[in-house]
Amino acid sequence: MNLTTIKTQLQQTQPAFIGEDSAFRSAVVVPLVEVNDELHVLFEVRSLTMRKQPGDISFPGGKIDPTDANPEEAALRELYEELSVPPSSVDVLSELSPLIISPTFVIYPFVAKVDIREVNTFNRDEVAEVFIVPLNWLLECDPELHHVMMKPTPSEGFPFDKIMKGEDYEWRARAIDEWFFEYNDYVIWGLTARILKYFLERIEA
Repeated sequence: MNLTTIKTQLQQTQPAFIGEDSAFRSAVVVPLVEVNDELHVLFEVRSLTMRKQPGDISFPGGKIDPTDANPEEAALRELYEELSVPPSSVDVLSELSPLIISPTFVIYPFVAKVDIREVNTFNRDEVAEVFIVPLNWLLECDPELHHVMMKPTPSEGFPFDKIMKGEDYEWRARAIDEWFFEYNDYVIWGLTARILKYFLERIEA
């Protein structure tokens, strides 16, 4: 191994972050729809029969399959599977920065213009209902901010004898921002709210 070889290897395309290759990867669409000449953001309410996050509010999306050419294709496939919106009718405006929950979980969001007339039939196994929120309302909204403290918990058999201070090692706790957008009877929070807030900040800049 020499410096020339090292430089050549490092110039090849790399993952967006360390661990991306082995992470659980999903993709979502932030759907913009036009109603009465006004832009709205469309959201889903997850079916109560879903194993994960039943009843939560989310964007259309899901896991990136090995057969998906890229995250955008996965996001559009999920949009079709959940809301029956054909990819050919969707205008993808931009990809947002990926939301890295941890080195093992990442979400790739895409902002897209969706024809509200195409949202007629949705997959009841995954989606209980859909609703829209005026974009201007969201831009003017001041969401509530709360924090969730997260602290690492070593697994059983962790080799404390190999690290300084052993079992007295001071693990660094971190606070996760949790935003809450309340619109009528709907509460948008969690990962959906984090993506939404980032999107709103980007278009306001």
